Amino acid sequence: MNSICILRLSAIGDVTHVIPVVLSLQEQLPGVKITWVIGKIEAKLIGDLPGVEFIVFDKKAGRKGYADLRKQMSGRSFDALLHMQVALRANLAAACIPAKVKVGYDKARSKDLHSLFINKRIAPAPHQHVRDCLASFLEPLGLTPAAPQWNIPLSEGDHEFAYQQLAADRQNLVISPCASHTLRNWPAERYAQLADHAIREYGMKVILVGSPAPFEAEYCDAIEAAMKEKAHNICGKDTLKQLAALMTHADLVVAPDTGPAHIASAVGTDVLGIYAASNPYRSGPYNSLEWCVNRYPEALEQFTGKSVDQSRWGAKAEFEGAMELVTVQDATNMLDKWVQSQRAAQPKTASDLS
Repeated sequence: MNSICILRLSAIGDVTHVIPVVLSLQEQLPGVKITWVIGKIEAKLIGDLPGVEFIVFDKKAGRKGYADLRKQMSGRSFDALLHMQVALRANLAAACIPAKVKVGYDKARSKDLHSLFINKRIAPAPHQHVRDCLASFLEPLGLTPAAPQWNIPLSEGDHEFAYQQLAADRQNLVISPCASHTLRNWPAERYAQLADHAIREYGMKVILVGSPAPFEAEYCDAIEAAMKEKAHNICGKDTLKQLAALMTHADLVVAPDTGPAHIASAVGTDVLGIYAASNPYRSGPYNSLEWCVNRYPEALEQFTGKSVDQSRWGAKAEFEGAMELVTVQDATNMLDKWVQSQRAAQPKTASDLS
Protein backbone atom coordinates (compact mmCIF):
# COMPACT_ATOMS: atom_id res chain seq x y z
CA MET A 1 0.00 0.00 0.00
CA ASN A 2 1.73 3.14 -1.25
CA SER A 3 -0.84 5.92 -1.16
CA ILE A 4 -3.69 6.66 1.24
CA CYS A 5 -6.18 9.54 1.23
CA ILE A 6 -7.92 10.67 4.40
CA LEU A 7 -11.21 12.54 4.15
CA ARG A 8 -12.08 14.37 7.35
CA LEU A 9 -13.11 17.98 6.82
CA SER A 10 -14.22 19.02 10.29
CA ALA A 11 -14.58 19.77 13.15
CA ILE A 12 -11.55 20.86 15.16
CA GLY A 13 -11.98 18.21 17.84
CA ASP A 14 -12.52 15.38 15.38
CA VAL A 15 -9.58 16.50 13.28
CA THR A 16 -7.28 16.26 16.29
CA HIS A 17 -8.40 12.64 16.68
CA VAL A 18 -7.19 11.88 13.14
CA ILE A 19 -3.61 12.92 13.99
CA PRO A 20 -2.92 9.55 15.70
CA VAL A 21 -4.11 7.80 12.53
CA VAL A 22 -1.56 9.73 10.45
CA LEU A 23 1.25 9.00 12.91
CA SER A 24 0.32 5.33 13.02
CA LEU A 25 0.23 5.06 9.22
CA GLN A 26 3.70 6.57 9.05
CA GLU A 27 4.94 4.02 11.61
CA GLN A 28 3.26 0.96 10.14
CA LEU A 29 3.78 1.83 6.46
CA PRO A 30 7.12 3.67 6.20
CA GLY A 31 7.24 5.75 3.05
CA VAL A 32 3.49 5.72 2.45
CA LYS A 33 2.17 8.84 0.72
CA ILE A 34 -0.63 10.39 2.76
CA THR A 35 -3.05 12.96 1.38
CA TRP A 36 -5.61 14.58 3.68
CA VAL A 37 -8.67 16.42 2.36
CA ILE A 38 -9.48 18.86 5.14
CA GLY A 39 -11.56 21.94 5.93
CA LYS A 40 -10.20 25.48 5.68
CA ILE A 41 -10.22 26.36 9.40
CA GLU A 42 -8.99 22.94 10.48
CA ALA A 43 -6.00 23.23 8.13
CA LYS A 44 -4.85 26.28 10.07
CA LEU A 45 -4.22 24.04 13.08
CA ILE A 46 -2.57 20.98 11.55
CA GLY A 47 -1.99 21.79 7.89
CA ASP A 48 1.78 21.56 8.39
CA LEU A 49 1.82 18.05 9.85
CA PRO A 50 5.07 16.48 8.55
CA GLY A 51 4.88 14.03 5.66
CA VAL A 52 1.29 14.83 4.69
CA GLU A 53 -0.08 16.49 1.56
CA PHE A 54 -3.07 18.64 2.52
CA ILE A 55 -5.84 19.51 0.10
CA VAL A 56 -8.07 22.22 1.54
CA PHE A 57 -11.75 21.82 0.70
CA ASP A 58 -13.75 25.03 1.03
CA LYS A 59 -17.12 23.96 2.37
CA LYS A 60 -18.62 27.36 1.61
CA ALA A 61 -17.63 27.36 -2.07
CA GLY A 62 -20.57 25.20 -3.14
CA ARG A 63 -20.24 23.49 -6.52
CA LYS A 64 -16.94 25.21 -7.15
CA GLY A 65 -15.45 23.43 -4.13
CA TYR A 66 -16.31 20.04 -5.61
CA ALA A 67 -15.08 21.07 -9.06
CA ASP A 68 -11.77 22.20 -7.57
CA LEU A 69 -11.40 18.94 -5.66
CA ARG A 70 -12.22 16.88 -8.75
CA LYS A 71 -9.59 18.83 -10.70
CA GLN A 72 -6.93 18.20 -8.04
CA MET A 73 -7.77 14.49 -8.08
CA SER A 74 -7.64 14.19 -11.87
CA GLY A 75 -5.27 11.43 -12.99
CA ARG A 76 -4.67 10.18 -9.46
CA SER A 77 -5.61 6.91 -7.81
CA PHE A 78 -5.13 5.99 -4.17
CA ASP A 79 -4.72 2.51 -2.77
CA ALA A 80 -7.21 3.44 -0.03
CA LEU A 81 -9.53 6.22 1.05
CA LEU A 82 -10.37 6.56 4.75
CA HIS A 83 -13.81 8.19 4.53
CA MET A 84 -14.09 9.42 8.11
CA GLN A 85 -17.05 11.78 7.92
CA VAL A 86 -20.74 10.92 7.76
CA ALA A 87 -22.30 13.97 6.13
CA LEU A 88 -23.78 14.49 2.68
CA ARG A 89 -21.17 17.14 1.89
CA ALA A 90 -18.37 14.72 2.75
CA ASN A 91 -19.98 11.92 0.74
CA LEU A 92 -20.04 14.11 -2.35
CA ALA A 93 -16.38 14.94 -1.75
CA ALA A 94 -15.61 11.21 -1.43
CA ALA A 95 -17.12 10.68 -4.88
CA CYS A 96 -14.40 12.97 -6.28
CA ILE A 97 -11.58 10.84 -4.81
CA PRO A 98 -10.50 7.81 -6.86
CA ALA A 99 -9.45 4.90 -4.63
CA LYS A 100 -9.46 1.10 -4.91
CA VAL A 101 -10.57 0.62 -1.32
CA LYS A 102 -12.91 3.06 0.40
CA VAL A 103 -13.21 2.47 4.14
CA GLY A 104 -16.21 3.90 5.95
CA TYR A 105 -18.35 3.49 9.05
CA ASP A 106 -20.28 0.39 10.08
CA LYS A 107 -24.01 0.37 9.29
CA ALA A 108 -25.07 1.61 12.72
CA ARG A 109 -22.97 4.76 12.37
CA SER A 110 -23.71 5.44 8.69
CA LYS A 111 -26.13 8.13 7.54
CA ASP A 112 -26.72 10.54 4.65
CA LEU A 113 -26.18 7.73 2.09
CA HIS A 114 -22.65 7.09 3.45
CA SER A 115 -22.91 3.39 2.52
CA LEU A 116 -23.08 4.22 -1.20
CA PHE A 117 -19.62 5.80 -1.15
CA ILE A 118 -17.62 3.01 0.54
CA ASN A 119 -16.75 -0.65 -0.10
CA LYS A 120 -15.27 -1.63 3.28
CA ARG A 121 -16.47 -0.93 6.81
CA ILE A 122 -14.94 -0.58 10.24
CA ALA A 123 -16.15 -3.11 12.81
CA PRO A 124 -19.26 -2.25 14.84
CA ALA A 125 -18.47 -0.94 18.33
CA PRO A 126 -21.57 0.11 20.29
CA HIS A 127 -19.94 2.20 23.05
CA GLN A 128 -16.80 3.69 21.58
CA HIS A 129 -15.09 7.04 22.05
CA VAL A 130 -14.79 9.03 18.82
CA ARG A 131 -10.98 8.82 18.96
CA ASP A 132 -11.04 5.04 19.20
CA CYS A 133 -13.59 4.88 16.39
CA LEU A 134 -11.33 6.87 14.05
CA ALA A 135 -8.30 4.83 15.17
CA SER A 136 -10.11 1.67 14.03
CA PHE A 137 -10.19 2.84 10.38
CA LEU A 138 -6.79 1.19 9.98
CA GLU A 139 -8.11 -2.31 10.76
CA PRO A 140 -9.86 -2.94 7.40
CA LEU A 141 -6.46 -2.28 5.79
CA GLY A 142 -4.90 -5.08 7.84
CA LEU A 143 -3.19 -2.61 10.18
CA THR A 144 -3.24 -2.10 13.95
CA PRO A 145 -5.60 0.58 15.31
CA ALA A 146 -3.86 3.89 15.92
CA ALA A 147 -2.43 4.40 19.39
CA PRO A 148 -3.38 7.59 21.28
CA GLN A 149 -0.39 9.75 20.36
CA TRP A 150 -0.43 13.28 18.99
CA ASN A 151 1.79 15.86 17.35
CA ILE A 152 0.63 19.41 16.58
CA PRO A 153 3.51 21.35 15.00
CA LEU A 154 4.09 24.68 16.75
CA SER A 155 6.61 27.43 16.04
CA GLU A 156 8.85 29.33 18.45
CA GLY A 157 6.59 32.31 17.84
CA ASP A 158 3.56 30.30 18.97
CA HIS A 159 5.32 29.32 22.18
CA GLU A 160 6.53 32.88 22.75
CA PHE A 161 2.96 34.15 22.46
CA ALA A 162 1.91 31.60 25.08
CA TYR A 163 4.68 32.60 27.50
CA GLN A 164 3.58 36.25 27.23
CA GLN A 165 0.09 35.34 28.44
CA LEU A 166 1.03 32.96 31.24
CA ALA A 167 2.18 33.64 34.78
CA ALA A 168 5.55 32.16 35.68
CA ASP A 169 4.98 32.14 39.45
CA ARG A 170 1.61 30.37 39.78
CA GLN A 171 -0.67 27.88 38.09
CA ASN A 172 -2.47 28.94 34.92
CA LEU A 173 -6.09 28.05 34.26
CA VAL A 174 -7.37 28.53 30.71
CA ILE A 175 -11.13 28.78 30.25
CA SER A 176 -12.46 28.11 26.72
CA PRO A 177 -16.18 28.54 27.40
CA CYS A 178 -17.86 28.35 23.99
CA ALA A 179 -18.94 25.36 21.93
CA SER A 180 -20.13 25.57 18.34
CA HIS A 181 -23.55 24.44 19.56
CA THR A 182 -24.81 27.01 22.05
CA LEU A 183 -26.88 24.41 23.94
CA ARG A 184 -23.57 22.87 25.08
CA ASN A 185 -22.53 26.11 26.79
CA TRP A 186 -22.48 26.52 30.55
CA PRO A 187 -23.84 29.87 31.88
CA ALA A 188 -21.30 32.71 31.90
CA GLU A 189 -21.97 33.61 35.53
CA ARG A 190 -21.11 30.06 36.60
CA TYR A 191 -17.79 30.21 34.77
CA ALA A 192 -17.19 33.47 36.63
CA GLN A 193 -17.79 31.83 40.01
CA LEU A 194 -15.49 28.93 39.13
CA ALA A 195 -12.79 31.38 38.01
CA ASP A 196 -13.10 33.39 41.23
CA HIS A 197 -12.76 30.16 43.23
CA ALA A 198 -9.58 29.23 41.34
CA ILE A 199 -8.06 32.63 42.03
CA ARG A 200 -9.11 32.96 45.67
CA GLU A 201 -8.39 29.41 46.79
CA TYR A 202 -5.32 28.61 44.70
CA GLY A 203 -3.94 31.91 43.42
CA MET A 204 -4.30 30.79 39.81
CA LYS A 205 -4.08 33.08 36.81
CA VAL A 206 -7.29 32.75 34.78
CA ILE A 207 -7.09 33.25 31.01
CA LEU A 208 -10.25 33.49 28.88
CA VAL A 209 -9.97 32.33 25.26
CA GLY A 210 -12.26 32.02 22.27
CA SER A 211 -12.56 32.70 18.57
CA PRO A 212 -13.09 36.20 17.07
CA ALA A 213 -16.80 35.39 16.53
CA PRO A 214 -18.93 38.15 18.13
CA PHE A 215 -20.86 35.64 20.22
CA GLU A 216 -17.70 34.22 21.78
CA ALA A 217 -16.27 37.67 22.46
CA GLU A 218 -19.51 38.66 24.18
CA TYR A 219 -19.48 35.44 26.21
CA CYS A 220 -15.96 36.00 27.48
CA ASP A 221 -16.79 39.63 28.23
CA ALA A 222 -19.82 38.46 30.24
CA ILE A 223 -17.65 36.07 32.27
CA GLU A 224 -15.10 38.81 32.94
CA ALA A 225 -17.83 41.27 33.97
CA ALA A 226 -19.42 38.78 36.36
CA MET A 227 -16.14 37.95 38.10
CA LYS A 228 -15.16 39.56 41.40
CA GLU A 229 -11.50 38.81 40.68
CA LYS A 230 -9.42 39.76 37.63
CA ALA A 231 -9.16 37.57 34.52
CA HIS A 232 -6.87 37.89 31.50
CA ASN A 233 -9.25 38.02 28.52
CA ILE A 234 -7.59 37.31 25.15
CA CYS A 235 -10.69 36.09 23.31
CA GLY A 236 -10.23 36.55 19.57
CA LYS A 237 -6.61 37.65 19.92
CA ASP A 238 -4.87 34.32 19.28
CA THR A 239 -4.57 31.94 16.35
CA LEU A 240 -5.35 28.23 16.59
CA LYS A 241 -1.62 27.51 16.72
CA GLN A 242 -1.12 30.05 19.50
CA LEU A 243 -4.06 28.55 21.36
CA ALA A 244 -2.46 25.11 21.12
CA ALA A 245 0.81 26.53 22.47
CA LEU A 246 -1.04 28.30 25.28
CA MET A 247 -2.73 25.07 26.27
CA THR A 248 0.56 23.19 26.03
CA HIS A 249 2.04 25.34 28.79
CA ALA A 250 -1.11 25.88 30.87
CA ASP A 251 -1.76 23.73 33.94
CA LEU A 252 -5.47 23.11 33.39
CA VAL A 253 -8.12 23.92 30.79
CA VAL A 254 -11.84 24.28 31.53
CA ALA A 255 -14.20 23.72 28.59
CA PRO A 256 -17.51 22.20 27.53
CA ASP A 257 -17.80 19.79 24.56
CA THR A 258 -15.75 21.91 22.15
CA GLY A 259 -12.70 21.66 19.89
CA PRO A 260 -10.24 23.43 22.24
CA ALA A 261 -10.87 20.74 24.88
CA HIS A 262 -9.54 18.16 22.41
CA ILE A 263 -6.59 20.37 21.47
CA ALA A 264 -5.68 20.61 25.16
CA SER A 265 -5.96 16.85 25.59
CA ALA A 266 -3.84 16.31 22.47
CA VAL A 267 -1.01 18.49 23.82
CA GLY A 268 -1.06 16.68 27.16
CA THR A 269 -2.84 19.21 29.38
CA ASP A 270 -5.60 18.15 31.77
CA VAL A 271 -9.12 19.32 30.95
CA LEU A 272 -11.90 19.95 33.44
CA GLY A 273 -14.83 19.17 31.16
CA ILE A 274 -18.33 20.56 31.69
CA TYR A 275 -20.74 17.97 30.29
CA ALA A 276 -24.51 17.55 30.29
CA ALA A 277 -25.64 18.05 26.68
CA SER A 278 -23.39 15.26 25.40
CA ASN A 279 -21.74 12.11 26.69
CA PRO A 280 -18.09 12.64 27.75
CA TYR A 281 -17.38 8.92 27.34
CA ARG A 282 -18.07 9.34 23.63
CA SER A 283 -16.82 12.87 22.91
CA GLY A 284 -14.99 14.08 25.99
CA PRO A 285 -11.29 15.06 26.21
CA TYR A 286 -9.73 11.63 25.69
CA ASN A 287 -6.98 11.82 28.32
CA SER A 288 -9.07 13.66 30.93
CA LEU A 289 -12.32 11.76 31.26
CA GLU A 290 -11.71 11.45 35.01
CA TRP A 291 -11.79 15.25 35.28
CA CYS A 292 -15.12 15.71 33.49
CA VAL A 293 -18.16 16.86 35.45
CA ASN A 294 -20.79 14.56 33.97
CA ARG A 295 -24.48 15.44 34.27
CA TYR A 296 -25.33 13.81 30.94
CA PRO A 297 -27.25 10.90 32.53
CA GLU A 298 -29.44 13.35 34.47
CA ALA A 299 -30.02 15.48 31.37
CA LEU A 300 -31.11 12.47 29.31
CA GLU A 301 -33.45 11.31 32.05
CA GLN A 302 -34.99 14.75 32.57
CA PHE A 303 -35.43 15.77 28.94
CA THR A 304 -35.98 12.44 27.14
CA GLY A 305 -37.18 10.12 29.88
CA LYS A 306 -34.48 7.61 28.95
CA SER A 307 -31.36 6.35 30.67
CA VAL A 308 -27.96 6.22 28.98
CA ASP A 309 -28.42 2.47 28.41
CA GLN A 310 -31.83 3.01 26.82
CA SER A 311 -30.59 5.75 24.48
CA ARG A 312 -28.69 5.52 21.22
CA TRP A 313 -24.94 5.82 21.81
CA GLY A 314 -24.06 9.38 20.98
CA ALA A 315 -27.56 10.72 21.55
CA LYS A 316 -27.45 14.38 22.49
CA ALA A 317 -29.23 16.05 25.37
CA GLU A 318 -29.04 19.49 23.77
CA PHE A 319 -32.04 21.07 25.45
CA GLU A 320 -32.60 24.45 27.05
CA GLY A 321 -31.63 24.06 30.69
CA ALA A 322 -29.57 20.88 30.27
CA MET A 323 -26.22 22.52 30.96
CA GLU A 324 -27.68 24.25 34.04
CA LEU A 325 -27.76 20.79 35.64
CA VAL A 326 -24.01 21.25 36.18
CA THR A 327 -23.76 23.33 39.34
CA VAL A 328 -20.95 25.64 40.37
CA GLN A 329 -20.35 23.27 43.28
CA ASP A 330 -19.88 20.40 40.84
CA ALA A 331 -17.17 22.33 39.03
CA THR A 332 -15.39 23.71 42.11
CA ASN A 333 -15.40 20.24 43.69
CA MET A 334 -13.74 18.84 40.58
CA LEU A 335 -11.20 21.67 40.57
CA ASP A 336 -10.42 20.98 44.24
CA LYS A 337 -9.99 17.29 43.45
CA TRP A 338 -7.64 18.09 40.56
CA VAL A 339 -5.51 20.41 42.73
CA GLN A 340 -5.28 17.76 45.44
CA SER A 341 -4.12 15.19 42.88
CA GLN A 342 -1.41 17.57 41.65
CA ARG A 343 -0.15 18.16 45.18
CA ALA A 344 -0.17 14.45 45.96
CA ALA A 345 1.91 13.79 42.84
CA GLN A 346 4.62 16.27 43.81
CA PRO A 347 7.83 14.76 45.25
CA LYS A 348 8.16 14.99 49.02
CA THR A 349 10.72 17.48 50.33
CA ALA A 350 12.80 17.17 53.48
CA SER A 351 10.53 19.65 55.28
CA ASP A 352 7.47 17.54 54.35
CA LEU A 353 9.04 14.46 55.92
CA SER A 354 10.20 16.11 59.14
